Amino acid sequence: MKIDKNKLTKVISRFKNKNIMVVGDLVLDHYIFGKVERVSPEAPVPVVWANRENFVCGGAANVGLNLVSLGANVSLCGCLGRDHFGNVLSSLIKKGSIGAELIVNDKNRPTTLKTRIIAQHQQIVRLDWESVEFLSYETSRMLYKKISQNIDKFDAVIIEDYGKGVVNPNLVGDLVELCTRKKKIVTVDPKEEHIDYYTNVTSLTPNLKEAQAAANMRIRSKEEIPLLGKTIMQKLNPKSLLLTLGEDGMMLFADGAHYHIPTMAAEVFDVTGAGDTVISAFTLALAAHASFYEAALISNFAAGVVVEKLGAATTDRKELLQRINAK
Repeated sequence: MKIDKNKLTKVISRFKNKNIMVVGDLVLDHYIFGKVERVSPEAPVPVVWANRENFVCGGAANVGLNLVSLGANVSLCGCLGRDHFGNVLSSLIKKGSIGAELIVNDKNRPTTLKTRIIAQHQQIVRLDWESVEFLSYETSRMLYKKISQNIDKFDAVIIEDYGKGVVNPNLVGDLVELCTRKKKIVTVDPKEEHIDYYTNVTSLTPNLKEAQAAANMRIRSKEEIPLLGKTIMQKLNPKSLLLTLGEDGMMLFADGAHYHIPTMAAEVFDVTGAGDTVISAFTLALAAHASFYEAALISNFAAGVVVEKLGAATTDRKELLQRINAK
């Protein structure tokens, strides 16, 4: 299908002040940078001379940053521990102009922390401090109460499932039923182990690995991707399915048809966080009254911008429009 730049430009102009709720696992990403010049005498491991560290929003909080960068008003709904790292992530969320009024604190859980130790531009090791058990019934009900009391303020809901305990079948079932009743858009970045939770949503945005797990099938060639998508559509009944295919772009399934959308990246430097950008731009475009195809095009352009940057990057409306108009 032909790209109508004027339509896409009008959609992006409506991004400003759209209200998006992001429900899911909040993660604090911690980077320690240094040099390796010797092996430890205590064990056959490198000794990293650390000289710099950095804390950034990860998980659902990074989706929040992507949405804010594109002009949306955003509130996060998730759980933090009552600990030092919860305080660090809270301050980063506030600094990012993201609403935190729907976040609950649980003294019985640690804040999810992912520490990556990097030397000479290579990751040496990653340390995860987390609980992957589901939230307690009381904490989960507290989250849903906040959602239901505030749902009318939002144009769309994004469910970000990283398998850290916030997204459970009862919460998803109640949330999707609420969004359906209130006629709210609800999109999901799925965790493959939880794929059966996400029935009757507006859209799913899995990558190819997650999609194969969802359909319980292994594809052998690109020609089988349409069958893979059709299987998921029949199984989970979303209104649309946006399969992300890495360097092969995307494939959208909607309205009884499917469309392959080639990547818009000139050169891929880093795919970190690209999925967060895709679901952010796609959902925001739907909230701005784009068709599924127009929303997929916009999210593909947005992903094309961020994979040309290093790290979990974001893009804004100006960059996005420049990329579209350069096409």
